[in-house]
Amino acid sequence: MKIATWNINGVKARIDTLLAWLEESKPDIACLQEIKSVDDAFPRMEIEALGYHVETHGQKGFNGVAILSKLRFDEVNRGLPGDDEDEQARFIEGVFSTPKGVLRVVSLYLPNGNPISEDRKFGYKLRWMDRLERWADERLALEEPLVLAGDYNVIPEAGDARNIDQWYNDALFQPESRQALRRLCNLGFIDAIRTTTDEDGIYTFWDYQAGAWQKNNGIRIDHLLLSPEAANLLSSTSVEKHVRAWEKPSDHVPAIAELRID
Repeated sequence: MKIATWNINGVKARIDTLLAWLEESKPDIACLQEIKSVDDAFPRMEIEALGYHVETHGQKGFNGVAILSKLRFDEVNRGLPGDDEDEQARFIEGVFSTPKGVLRVVSLYLPNGNPISEDRKFGYKLRWMDRLERWADERLALEEPLVLAGDYNVIPEAGDARNIDQWYNDALFQPESRQALRRLCNLGFIDAIRTTTDEDGIYTFWDYQAGAWQKNNGIRIDHLLLSPEAANLLSSTSVEKHVRAWEKPSDHVPAIAELRID
């Protein structure tokens, strides 16, 4: 089973790109972030025509997450628990039945957190990550395959950036952000891509500015974290870097984990 995560950076602006990718890559489950669309305006008909079931948690103009699946959804949960006043659409969980039993997949979009001097930005990021940690700890108790797929807006290590010096003052590489991600992994999750390779130079994001793509000045901030039960099913990972060179690309590219679910 091919599970993908991709920050699409506006589904309406990139619907042709999305459809072309779905036809080429053929993921079984695709987690999208930054759809920048309310639920009613999401272009589900075009996607359903390719054989996908569609569930969204949208928001007008920014944020928003979605899960596209060739499997039918048994259950859908929208919004990260823990803060009833948080109206930002950053979290959706899908539950599926597979030959291996229950599979849970989350599409999540962590706050950027910049500027780090503002509590409403960086503080919100860290509080959101604390909530995610508490939620994930509860889900792990179910002892089911669980995939937390999304744009984490965290650079885990210096080798996950081409020029790490550019990120020392950015929320994506602050010690607090990286420690929060590490605490999540210490619950029992593995970083799927880092489980299959320790090579530097694997990036999932290249800014639109300053020729970042042409210079390969990228960072790795899109991750698939796997529970122990999901990790036991992992067969391979990949990053579909070539999509960044397509017409009207997102500044992110799809990251993939393949699980042995027959």
